[in-house]
Amino acid sequence: MKFQPYQPYDVMPGDKVNPGDPVTVDRYTAGARINHWITAASLVLLALSGLALFHPSLFFLTALFGGGDFTRFVHPWIGVVLFFGFFGLLLRFWRANLWEGADNTWLARISDVLRDKEERLPEVGKYNAGQKMVFWSMSALILVLITSGIVIWDRYFSEVFSVEQQRVAVLVHAVAAVVMISIWIVHVYAAIWVRGTIGAMTRGYVTGGWAWRHHRKWLRELVSGGRRS
Repeated sequence: MKFQPYQPYDVMPGDKVNPGDPVTVDRYTAGARINHWITAASLVLLALSGLALFHPSLFFLTALFGGGDFTRFVHPWIGVVLFFGFFGLLLRFWRANLWEGADNTWLARISDVLRDKEERLPEVGKYNAGQKMVFWSMSALILVLITSGIVIWDRYFSEVFSVEQQRVAVLVHAVAAVVMISIWIVHVYAAIWVRGTIGAMTRGYVTGGWAWRHHRKWLRELVSGGRRS
């Protein structure tokens, strides 16, 4: 029987260290980056169109989508694109976002994270605890949004669900959307705060120094070829 080498759960196909000056580390494949930006664009469009329909004071945002009628038409379809786009990310990255004991320590030392004292933190794999929390929170919220959205999608499901069910779904949908937008803002802020993060999702690679500073466990696994230490 052929021996199968140990493969760490957070090392993904395409992750690779490239010798050079400077050393670079492939972090995201072209497919993963395209998947991410389609999902990100869908989320922004969904937030803008949803806010436009949320309150009369924000109705002016419908001008971005050609008016109120088209905004009402396109909003749920953007939600469908978001759902399948994020489902692609879920299939790609769920293993790398599995929780482990070191993540509890990382959270307990969150003050060191905010003070940029990463030397006091446990070594991090491909994603830290904060990134994992965002990933799983978004997974749950998008499921809630697509489910509640179907209930209130009058064009196709007005006769399937009762008025009472639709009223509850509207409330759930609105609350989930506000929470998701808040998490998205934190996600974007963190990506800007940690220099090099956005570049990783545009170029697909990071420098060896960046990987060593922010995701040392992941880099060790790549350098060792997945061997257990």
